[in-house]
Amino acid sequence: MEVNILYLAVVVALLGFLYRWITRNDDYFHDKPIPSMAVRPFFGASASLLFRKVSFPDFIHSLYNKYPGVKIFGMFETITPFFVIRDPELIKQIGIKDFDYFVDHRPTFGVDDKQSGNHPNALFRKTLFSMTGQRWKEMRATLSPAFTGSKMRQMFSLMTECCGGMMQHFLEKSKSTGRVEVEMKDLFGRISMNVIASCAFGITVDCLKEQEHEFLYHGRKMMDFSRPIVIVRMMAMRIFPKLASRFGIDLLDREQAEYFSQLFRETIKARESQKIVRHDMIDLLLQAQKGTLKHQKEKDDQEGFATVQESDVGKVEISSKMTESEMIAQCLIFFLGGFDTVSTCAMFMAYELVRNPEAQQKLYEEVQQTAKELEGKPITYDVLQRMKYMDMVVSETLRMWPLAPATDRLCVRDYTIDDGQGLKFTIDKGTCVWFPAAGLHFDPQYFPNPEKFDPERFNDENKRNINLGAYLPFGIGPRNCIGSRFALMEVKAFMYFILLKFSLERGEKTQIPLQLKKGFTNLGPLNGMHVVLRVRQ
Repeated sequence: MEVNILYLAVVVALLGFLYRWITRNDDYFHDKPIPSMAVRPFFGASASLLFRKVSFPDFIHSLYNKYPGVKIFGMFETITPFFVIRDPELIKQIGIKDFDYFVDHRPTFGVDDKQSGNHPNALFRKTLFSMTGQRWKEMRATLSPAFTGSKMRQMFSLMTECCGGMMQHFLEKSKSTGRVEVEMKDLFGRISMNVIASCAFGITVDCLKEQEHEFLYHGRKMMDFSRPIVIVRMMAMRIFPKLASRFGIDLLDREQAEYFSQLFRETIKARESQKIVRHDMIDLLLQAQKGTLKHQKEKDDQEGFATVQESDVGKVEISSKMTESEMIAQCLIFFLGGFDTVSTCAMFMAYELVRNPEAQQKLYEEVQQTAKELEGKPITYDVLQRMKYMDMVVSETLRMWPLAPATDRLCVRDYTIDDGQGLKFTIDKGTCVWFPAAGLHFDPQYFPNPEKFDPERFNDENKRNINLGAYLPFGIGPRNCIGSRFALMEVKAFMYFILLKFSLERGEKTQIPLQLKKGFTNLGPLNGMHVVLRVRQ
């Protein structure tokens, strides 16, 4: 009996200690001169998201609209205090001017440190996204030349080969009826896999014909962040980042880590033995490792509005070369930005073109005119960049469907907010800020009639009036998305080739309006996005 009482006392003490530890910061915002949301132990203010009651964009919308007119307010995301920044000018100040105070992301994919370096399969934590401090600056400076316009031109021919194969595949499938119904997320996911395989790993696959190709299988499993085991790992890395690092916990399953590592090694071996040069990501990484990858002065890039301009992170002296596992990890950036992100953006673009046939017709006319001017020659990167209405449609798609509904930054040293109008307090080291893109993109103060799909917002005249702190398709400042050029090139190439031969039409399975997946998961439709591709006469 006494033993049972002792066990009970120990359990109660442990539960009490755990509760006190979880709730230790619950009063964090009480001495701040800003409003803050109510806190639920462990769940903070994000229980509805964690229990999959709302989609991530809807969650951010509700947060943003909770305190209208307020520049900044507080909330807890699980046990981490977050400052939600609603003011575009403050976003620009934090994201650009005072970037040195907010260099890092929160450890979503774990911490890249000496402890994790002992675990060769912990690849996600070695990606540029997960790196912190000086190591991030070194890797960003090393990789930046690989994502310039000149390097995109070199990889564009590899991409158009994949797009041409896609077009021929569906022309064959529609030969008898003149139409074919497809699920667009699956379609763009498969063609994205073909592009990634070619541009990042230097191999040729056809995921359209080979429905169960092993590259597709491993890629999809790697990017499925909704699996329970992945959610548990992510929570562990967020709440106990150093402990997770010590045990080598990573989002990536060992099976996928070993598959892509072996694929990379075999490709490198073949390149070196056969002196192969493909101008793809592996070539660029090899150049970066040897220190021969240099910036080339861009004279004639005509960047689209949605493209994030390369931000200056200062002159950084590279103190160490990339390890093999770091090189493999950077290839995985193409999965982060080139698979799910690109396929989702292209799918939402197709959805809006089906919903807005007048926009589709105008874009088709531009595609047709571009093809006519090419006189049978293949499209080039520069020609694609000159398609103004294409860029307008992509930019408006990214406004209505931001692929990252919120962007985080981790405060790395105490930072004083002072707006000059009486609002003054400290954001403490170790807390986070959120830039709520999904809320800003639908604020009528910055985008009138925000529910309307209107590419003309981004024409030459109107885009001058857009507050760049309120439009965040690829983040802001030096820690923006390094692969934005590649992602936009891919989306535009997909739509150019499809619209050249097919019209996008509503079918029996087309769901309008779309219902989104709920919970903190990859942005996407709950039941897919089905569209009829009809051959143009």
